[in-house]
Amino acid sequence: MRTTPFPATLRRQWGLDLSPAQLYAILRLRQDVFVVEQNSIYCDVDGRDLEQGTRHFWLEADGSHDPLAYLRLLEEPDGTFRIGRVATARMARGRGFSRRLMHAALVDVGSAPCVLDAQTYVVDFYASFGFVPEGDEFIEDGIPHLRMRRIP
Repeated sequence: MRTTPFPATLRRQWGLDLSPAQLYAILRLRQDVFVVEQNSIYCDVDGRDLEQGTRHFWLEADGSHDPLAYLRLLEEPDGTFRIGRVATARMARGRGFSRRLMHAALVDVGSAPCVLDAQTYVVDFYASFGFVPEGDEFIEDGIPHLRMRRIP
């Protein structure tokens, strides 16, 4: 169910250009959603956040520097892009923030192939952007996922 949107500013930053405060806020949101809320113990800090070519997208409420919603865009060595770590703070859900972030990331992806590992319950969300399931469902960190691919 959608609620009335409130102003949020889109931010896009190369990993190497993140300030310590920005990186901390991003990691905190990801930990709150994936580790605490979903009760999934895994190593979120995987060494890819500061790689050359890694892009971070987030939305923050006007007047705040804390992310309401976030995603990470990686560029793989073969030119394929990978979207991951899509997370929205509990209090900000239902406002279309993840959709805004996906649109922004796909602008950067352009006509290149793009993959993601979708939690099974949100497969339809990613399908609305042209992603199609690829392979069988698998369990990652205790949560069912499907690999999805988009080839524009």
